[in-house]
Amino acid sequence: MVLDVIYNHVGPEGDYLGNFGPYFTNRYETPWGSAFNYDGEHSDEVRRFVLDNAEMWLRDYGVDGLRLDAVHAIIDTSPLHILEAIAIRVDELAEELGRDLWVIAESDSNDPRLVRNRELGGYGLDAQWNDDFHHALHALLTGEQHGYYEDFGTPEEMVTALLETFVYAGQYSRHRKRTVGRSAADLPRSRFIVYSQNHDQVGNRAAGERLCHLVSDGRARMAAALTLLSPMVPMLFQGEEWAASTPFQYFTDLGDAHLQKAVTNGRRREFRAFGWPPASVPDPQAVTTFQNSILKWDEVHEGIHACMLDWYRRLIELRRVRLIASDDQSVSTNAWYDSTRSLLAYTHADLLVCCNLGTELARVPEAMGTILVLASDGAVCSDAGPALSPDSVAIWSNAGTATPV
Repeated sequence: MVLDVIYNHVGPEGDYLGNFGPYFTNRYETPWGSAFNYDGEHSDEVRRFVLDNAEMWLRDYGVDGLRLDAVHAIIDTSPLHILEAIAIRVDELAEELGRDLWVIAESDSNDPRLVRNRELGGYGLDAQWNDDFHHALHALLTGEQHGYYEDFGTPEEMVTALLETFVYAGQYSRHRKRTVGRSAADLPRSRFIVYSQNHDQVGNRAAGERLCHLVSDGRARMAAALTLLSPMVPMLFQGEEWAASTPFQYFTDLGDAHLQKAVTNGRRREFRAFGWPPASVPDPQAVTTFQNSILKWDEVHEGIHACMLDWYRRLIELRRVRLIASDDQSVSTNAWYDSTRSLLAYTHADLLVCCNLGTELARVPEAMGTILVLASDGAVCSDAGPALSPDSVAIWSNAGTATPV
């Protein structure tokens, strides 16, 4: 089990740490409130508090790993950054306990130092989330171009994410209006977590729509194949695997009336950049907002939901059998996009994954001489060689070193 811990801020209600010591600083701020005092006067005990907290979850509660929330919002000018200090403490604890323990960072800074080995100047965390993969995939499949999606949307960006991990690795971002990121191409891709959906990306939509609510069944299956068969570590969002019919809307249970109103109004202002009208944003404090988000477990065995679950199970089994050792840097990887066929293709560990993003049948001569393993709609033609129907994905094995034709 991996536990989500927040060491960059505390909640807006019920926090009394500041009454007991200099836990917070007014020199920095986060989007969610006061920042922890990691580098100011009397910060040694604040750092020890956080380090002891991390150890507590792993030692006393038997948690296997920690997911550190929004580490890009942690400001620490100390010679030993608090993130590196956490990694060191957890590594020492893992050796003491004789079991594997992980520290995973959520970050949108595209900074490979987080997971680079400490002897090479990194912090030595075990993995970090890769938002670029999600944004490139989501914008490509949905066509959305608002908010931070304005930096994405082309098949070539998806190719970059598959081959080089980060899309923005020193390039100018139109959305952020500055240069973002640094190359991580030299690092094992198993140190990066990828996903087509997560609680932030779904819950921070105005109406909490899942990807399956926004795209065709075929494109939802493409997202699953590209995520689960990438050399990076895939993460699934609850209900994604059966195309859950329920949304995942942002809900809160705050007691203070003024805070309730501030959160509700703040959510509505936040979504203006995405073009969503305020009236479409559910009230986070309404009980119905929570109730609408409860998974319907009975639908797992029904129709399209059962079919999607079977698709995910087959992809997971294929990953387990063929890609489990994909951390090997010597494994050949290739990816390309052919605009004449609207074909996105990707090879890794002797698998060829092809997605037809167009509206016409697409021939796939790259798959000649290979074995069809999975197809999203069963309409892969063979009369004149392999081909893909529009909005479909197929996977072939024994692909060798398949290259664009």
